[in-house]
Amino acid sequence: MKCTVHVEPHCSYNTNTRWIMRVMIVGCGKVGRTLAEQLQEENIDLTLVDTRESKLNELSDDIDALAIVGNGASINTLMEAGIESTDILIAVTNSDELNLLCCLIAQKTSKCHTIARVRNPIYSKEIGFIRERLGLSAFINPEYAAAMEISRILRFPSAMKIDTFARGKVELIKFKVEPEFGLNDLSLSTIAERFHFDMLFCAIENNRGIEIPNGDSVVHDGDLISVMTTPRNAALFFRKIGLKTTQVRDAMIIGGGTISYYLAQMLMEMKISVKIIEKDKDRCELLCELLPEATIICGDGTDRSLLLEEGLRQAEAVVTLTNMDEENIFLSLSARKYSNAKRIAKVNRLSYDDVIDELDIGSVIYPKYITADYILQYVRAMQNSIGSNVETLYHILDNRAEALEFRIRESSPVVGVPLAKLNLKKDLLVACINRRGEIRIPRGQDMIQIDDSVIIVTTNRGLRDITDILER
Repeated sequence: MKCTVHVEPHCSYNTNTRWIMRVMIVGCGKVGRTLAEQLQEENIDLTLVDTRESKLNELSDDIDALAIVGNGASINTLMEAGIESTDILIAVTNSDELNLLCCLIAQKTSKCHTIARVRNPIYSKEIGFIRERLGLSAFINPEYAAAMEISRILRFPSAMKIDTFARGKVELIKFKVEPEFGLNDLSLSTIAERFHFDMLFCAIENNRGIEIPNGDSVVHDGDLISVMTTPRNAALFFRKIGLKTTQVRDAMIIGGGTISYYLAQMLMEMKISVKIIEKDKDRCELLCELLPEATIICGDGTDRSLLLEEGLRQAEAVVTLTNMDEENIFLSLSARKYSNAKRIAKVNRLSYDDVIDELDIGSVIYPKYITADYILQYVRAMQNSIGSNVETLYHILDNRAEALEFRIRESSPVVGVPLAKLNLKKDLLVACINRRGEIRIPRGQDMIQIDDSVIIVTTNRGLRDITDILER
């Protein structure tokens, strides 16, 4: 189950004309800023609301938006910000209660859609009731979403990143090409002939850049490859080239915050042994109550002797989830020296992702990217034409490309035409067709049909409708 954003279709917004959507963000912290940066690329009229004038001033140099200083739960503030003409209000302050109140008041004063960030595990258990009674259009929980992504990787530790589509029936999997795989200097068509697995190579990343490949593209050791396939075919392929395909048996988590709590729950449900190292004594006591089956160690996760004493050398996975990016990166690098564990690090600061990519710290999780993707999925679904609808959206390849899942609802220029005859945009792949639960990795003679779900991988930004895959 991927979804922490629940989107209800609103047919009144499905028109054949696209309008400039008005979006209001309440709360301009790290998540709010990331959302604003992403949304300003979407042809959106953006309004930012925060009680801190200094925070709004920081954003004004980089983001073209109307800035309103005030409390987003105040009717007067919302009216001043233009709530009556707003299409979506997104409340992402640091307070769950304030976010829910903002959404409630917004709905009482306008007909806008409302999205609230709800992080507290207590509310997460009651979110169905809250959503129904308050009329929320969607809710986001960045910590839960980050934990879900980490758990997917630990289920398949050879992957650096896994994005799921078609309700888990197909996955986009990124892995690093190692010399022992025997793939160096082979073309993708040669690899396909050699292994005979039904999969599509969607991207090649290396120090020369990113390539949306074709059959003549050549793979080299050290390249990062993204493939689209079913979980079963992925396991067969990786086993064939010598990659580990079974989930880890144990995980050491450094840092005992909310993500760690969610992750520990998920891993224990997968029968994975969990050890959490947290230096705050009160937090350790709470985790002991909430997670009685996990091992909770009260100590400093940056203490190398403590980590070695607690089994770092034998650990199959090390996940660094402290509140400091520098600690998470350092600890992941340290774990590489002392063990062969699968390493996953959480990073919040997005401005140094190009440097992080060169450090070989394992898999990197950016919770704010995950949140932005869920919001953009909702926005694109509202902006689409009646012919198709965005069901899933991921920013991939370090935010330089998108993978989108469209639901085909009626006939259009892409329906009933062999893919080889479609005038597709450059740097774009039709990666998968889901036809009533049957997964097809498409070839040139395959055709898109009504009711299909179609997955597109592209470096072209801003696709909102399936017809956007065509050159105009």
